Parts: sequence; C-alpha cells; structure tokens
Amino acid sequence: MSARIAHRLFRPAATAVVVAAVAGTVLLPMSAQAATSDDAQRPLVMTMGTPAPNGPLTRGGAAETFELTVGNPTAKTQAFHPWMLGDAVGASPLQSDDVTFKVEAVDAPATKSFVGHQDGGWQGMFYPSGKDLSAGFDVPANGKLTWKVTIGLGAGYPTNDGDFKLTATSLNGEVAQNHQASHTFKADPQIKAGRLKTWFEKKPGSTMDHPNDRQYLDLHYQATGDGVFSSALTTRLQLSYAGPQVKTPAFFVQALIDGRWQDLKVEYGSVALPTIPKGFGSASGVRTLPLRINLGVKTQIKKVTPITAEADVSLASGNTYPFGGATAQFSLGPIDEGTTTPTTKPSTKPTGTPSAKPAASAAGSAAPVAAAGNANLTTATSATGSLAHTGADSNTGLYAGVAAALVALGGAVAWLGARRRRSASSR
Repeated sequence: MSARIAHRLFRPAATAVVVAAVAGTVLLPMSAQAATSDDAQRPLVMTMGTPAPNGPLTRGGAAETFELTVGNPTAKTQAFHPWMLGDAVGASPLQSDDVTFKVEAVDAPATKSFVGHQDGGWQGMFYPSGKDLSAGFDVPANGKLTWKVTIGLGAGYPTNDGDFKLTATSLNGEVAQNHQASHTFKADPQIKAGRLKTWFEKKPGSTMDHPNDRQYLDLHYQATGDGVFSSALTTRLQLSYAGPQVKTPAFFVQALIDGRWQDLKVEYGSVALPTIPKGFGSASGVRTLPLRINLGVKTQIKKVTPITAEADVSLASGNTYPFGGATAQFSLGPIDEGTTTPTTKPSTKPTGTPSAKPAASAAGSAAPVAAAGNANLTTATSATGSLAHTGADSNTGLYAGVAAALVALGGAVAWLGARRRRSASSR
C-alpha cells in the first residue's frame, strides 16, 4: 500500500466540486465524509478475484475480468462509494481513454460506470443506475455486494508506459487501508520503463553593467527508457521573488528559438514555453531551451532580489497534471533606463549533467508560485496589478502576488503532492 493511497484516503475530506473535463467527462461530484483514524469507522472489506484469462493486457486488445466484492461485517447497513485508482509504470501520465473499464452487477443493484483521470493517473467509478455520480451503494448488515469488472488497455496506451496497477478502494473512506484490494496487470509488450528528466543549467553571458542585471538559463529535457510520449509536452515557467511585494515586478523573458532571441508573453508571473512535439523519447537525446530573464525598466523592484524560476512539465492536452520539472534560484536587479539589450548570446550547446533540484526558496519569503496543473481539479488564481505586454522596451507589467487555490474533490486535497511521484523522481 503506497503512501500516495494512504494520503488519499485517510485525511479529512474537503469541499466537493463538480468539474467539467475533456471529451464531455465530468469528474467526481462527491459529498465526502471525514475519515477518522479508527478502522472501526471504516468497516468495509474489499476483495478482488483472480483475473481471467489471467494473461497480459495488450493495447487495444486482450482484457481481463475479475469479481470485485465488498463485504460488511457489521450489524448495520453501511454506505459504499467505489473508487478504482490506476497507475502505470513508466514516464507518461494516463489519459481517461488509455484504460477501458466495464462494470456489471452480479449480486448488487444495477450499476453504471465512469472513467476519468486524476493527477497523473487513471480512475474509474461506478454507482447505482438511475442516480447521479455522488450516489453510493448500501451494503447490507453482515452482507456483501459483488460486481464483475473488466479492465483493458486502450489503443492509445502510451508506449513509454508498462504494467498497470489497479487499486480498489472507496472515495469516502469507508474501506480501511488494510482492507483494500489491488492487482498489477502485466502489459504486452514488456518495456524498459523510464522517466522524463528536466533540469536547469545556469549560464554566463550577461553584458549588462551589473552582474545581477540578467540571468541566462538553459532548460534541458531528456527522456529515458523505451517508447515515446504520444502527446506533445508543454512547460509552464513560473517566476517568484523574495522580499516585499510590489504591484509591478515586470519580469522580462526571452527564449532562443530558431537562432534568435524571441520575447515570451509573461502573465501573472507565468510564461508558456515552446511546446515539445509528440514523439519525444530517449532517441531524441537532450533537448535544450536557452532562456534569459531580467527585470523590465518599469519594474518596482528597486534592488537586487532573490528570484525562483520553476518549470512544470505536463502533457499538452487531456491530463495536464504536471509530472516533471525543475527549479533554479538566482538574483536579479533593476536595469537602468537607457541600458540597451545585448546582442551577444551564450552557447546553445547542451553541457553539464542532470543535477538534483535546487533547494526551494525560504519558506514564507517568496511570492507564491502558481498552482501547477489541473488534473481534473479547478485552479483559481488571484493577484493585483496590470496585464503585461512584451517588447524591447521591457515595459512588462505583471501581477506580483499569485495565489493558487487548489479545489479538491472528496478527501483528495491533502494528498495532491503525494501523487506527483514522477515529479519527485525527476527533479
């Protein structure tokens, strides 16, 4: 039982939300109960029968069927809200249609099912026919309910993902940690699972009068293992700073694209970096994006200030929860009026080796970094200031404070960070 699942199930529940997802999917309008640390308050027991025909799963082909049973050993009826969580071994997050899911009642009320994605993984739910998604089943006293569940891999299951682990539990915490059920399905063909490595490299090259006027960074990407990403990859660069907050920090960001420095649009301290086309894999080698960052001439930051740059990588569509990234820290000071933009540029040849993620900025001192990813959650940001524009005059007005409010579903808010296991391993 992973720490990620434990965090999901046994933390106090948060306000429930209904979120519209891609392809008409609606995710998790659950009115969650608060889970307690007492297993007596989670009496239900889940069992998963042996899958048949008990062979490997193939993309768009062979599936496996098993019986799923929930038992109630108590003397009173218990509510049950089924939740099936799926994680792939490999580099890519899962989309909703990467896994096929069918549920049929055996000794249970007529049942409907639903699939979606949560953070970097897949999820399936089922509920009584004729009711909405938030409705649960009533498990009779000293009784049980049984369903037949069929699991398969969609034709688009990522080629850089391998075996698929399915965990059966309950969204509302009605099943104790040691009473869940799980099974790892082998995927055919077998692959060497890898991950996405992402790291910053600080570069020299400032020609400004002050050594803190400009920072050059190379952002590197490298995929390991077999297969490729079947979706394009997108990166969001978030800039934050330590010290007193100002209305207009005015960050100015450029990227070296096609041999020339090009302005990137900065909004709310956040920058969308160029997309990596689908098909990126280990054979692609190290991909490098040179960046340069300074404070515009209209900045209200008046002295050299510690800056944190955080890059979060996600699939470009569908399940856009970040699964990799990097962080760099440096200092910037304001550029004097009349200082011209340098025409020299640093080498674009990738150098160095992937390094560990630098330490985060001091707690409580940095401007908040925007929440990364949606993963079927809603993300709200609030700030003050004026919208930015980009250009050679660096007249870039930004919103200084960026507050990210992650709206969780059910009891999920407390374990958002826990499911970023790929991110933790790649930084």
